[in-house]
Amino acid sequence: MGEKIYFCNLITLNRKPLVKFKFSILLIFFTFLFVTNGMAQKIDTVYHINGNVLTGDFKKMVYGIVTWKMDGMGTINLETTKINTLQSPKQFEIKLKNGLIYFGSFDTSGIARHVYIVLANGRELVSVKDMVEVYPIKRNFWQRTSGNFSLGVNYSKGSNLATVTSSGNLSYRKRKLYFVLDWDDYNTYQSDTLTSTKADVNFGWEHLLKKKWYIGTILGLSQNSELGTKLRMNLSVLALHDFVYNSWNRFYAGGGIGGQRETPYDTTGIKNDLVGIFAIAWKVYKLTSPKLWIDANLMYIPYMTTSGRHRLNINLYPQISVVDNNLKIGVKIYYSLDSKPQTLNAAKTDWGISFTLTYSFH
Repeated sequence: MGEKIYFCNLITLNRKPLVKFKFSILLIFFTFLFVTNGMAQKIDTVYHINGNVLTGDFKKMVYGIVTWKMDGMGTINLETTKINTLQSPKQFEIKLKNGLIYFGSFDTSGIARHVYIVLANGRELVSVKDMVEVYPIKRNFWQRTSGNFSLGVNYSKGSNLATVTSSGNLSYRKRKLYFVLDWDDYNTYQSDTLTSTKADVNFGWEHLLKKKWYIGTILGLSQNSELGTKLRMNLSVLALHDFVYNSWNRFYAGGGIGGQRETPYDTTGIKNDLVGIFAIAWKVYKLTSPKLWIDANLMYIPYMTTSGRHRLNINLYPQISVVDNNLKIGVKIYYSLDSKPQTLNAAKTDWGISFTLTYSFH
């Protein structure tokens, strides 16, 4: 959601603290990943459409896939089209494609491809195909946390030019609340010299409302040497709406208002602006092999306090599964436009392509 506003590496200010910060994130990630591995109770049951009964730990369901952990087989992924019904005494946050949200456990039904949601004041019969998100309501902080980490490298011998990219996100979910930390870093080197950089970080908060509406805020930093942005700080308030959300795709759009403080590379000085935000996003998941994910988003940012200035950001990220859904390879493409860069003589457009390897957890 929102503009891709991520952690800035701020090479002109101090790069070493950022490197330590990134390594600290990785260390924390691997620590809780191994500590929490195998701690969940495997008391959930899935009834397959072919009659098989699977007992294990229901991790989550999103975009038509149930992440399921079993003794002996480890973590596997089940397509919801293969599930007849399921049972679990644990509490879940369950979102349907019509936007309704329930909090309860699961019980089997006598109707094919249906399940009962057991609530505090009764039971609700729903179709398995109508569920678009299911997350366990867990007490453990780390078990509520999920995310992914990506690395990419491109190199041309003829130009002696290399691009190194890294990105990732950590998300934390609680009842109707969603927190996410995203970062993205593009560095281009020629020989042993850093020639350009594009780096971002974003910390966001989101609250789920009824009827497919969300509200949230974004706090972020960004840097783009090609567009002349040494440092941009952002604070935005947004409202989003799901127009389509089912087991294979999600299309949503929204808008809001934000304040930003921008420092250029030259001596023109720091500038504060008020901006509008208009965004659309489309996420697609292809169930058949090879399994394919596509994330695409577009954001238009008109300036209210600088006449004639506007920015446009487009991102496209297709990925193919390598090992189940946890390890993926993909191509990350971005395009950025700034009609009036604050730094004099800076470029008005920037774009990049990188091949990535991504690992997801939880």
